[in-house]
Amino acid sequence: MNSAANSPLALDLILAQELADIADAISFDRFRSNDLEISTKPDRTFVTDADQAVERAIRARIAEARPDDGILGEEYGTEGESTRQWIIDPIDGTANFLRGVPVWATLISLSVDGHPVLGVVSAPAMASRWWAASGGGAFIQEGDAAPRPLRVSGVRELADASLSFNSIAQWDEAGYLDRLIALTRSVWRDRAYGDMWSYMLLAEGLIDVAGEFDVKPYDLAALVPIVEEAGGRFTSVTGEPGPWHGNALASNGLLHEAVLDALK
Repeated sequence: MNSAANSPLALDLILAQELADIADAISFDRFRSNDLEISTKPDRTFVTDADQAVERAIRARIAEARPDDGILGEEYGTEGESTRQWIIDPIDGTANFLRGVPVWATLISLSVDGHPVLGVVSAPAMASRWWAASGGGAFIQEGDAAPRPLRVSGVRELADASLSFNSIAQWDEAGYLDRLIALTRSVWRDRAYGDMWSYMLLAEGLIDVAGEFDVKPYDLAALVPIVEEAGGRFTSVTGEPGPWHGNALASNGLLHEAVLDALK
């Protein structure tokens, strides 16, 4: 497996791939199972026994392999203090997972000094895994095929662009619905592919812009290096870099300023 072996983060990426293997073995075994346990968290979002088991297993392996690193996970919060922090979403797309829809993934990122420098997105029900490390490029592996590098599209005009907005309700609740509708009228095509898949389609060059609201760092951190190493740009909807702002805007880079202007 091509793991960007020349990157200074190569050993961390090997570990992240191992963590993804551990996660896939747990989550895929529970996917569409008749005895899946589902509960509601205080924020009224769903959690399954698979979410919790995946995060516990990942945390245990990080504690063994990188005991001095910190961890931020969706289900069990923050642990440790370090300039190096692993950011984990055990199952991104839990609503899909519990309904049997195959668009879900484990998101694994390493952040150094607050900047995500490594990301793995593993979607076993889609037989796909995407990954990147800063300076090492971005890649996808589908099934047993050889990994191949990722590159964003070369679309330069909004009129030719394909947009994924993830959830119209989130844009409405954030007060951006009118601006989203105006943006959809400016582009060639709009869809809501949802969750991590929008950003991976962007990194593959299959769509050109993706954005959403009401997201946490663990929803986004693994996506940032994959989009950026594929040649794209990842900010908030007002242009701040990183996954820390509660919303996200990713593009092929060529369209980014035009989209930011449209959302002002």
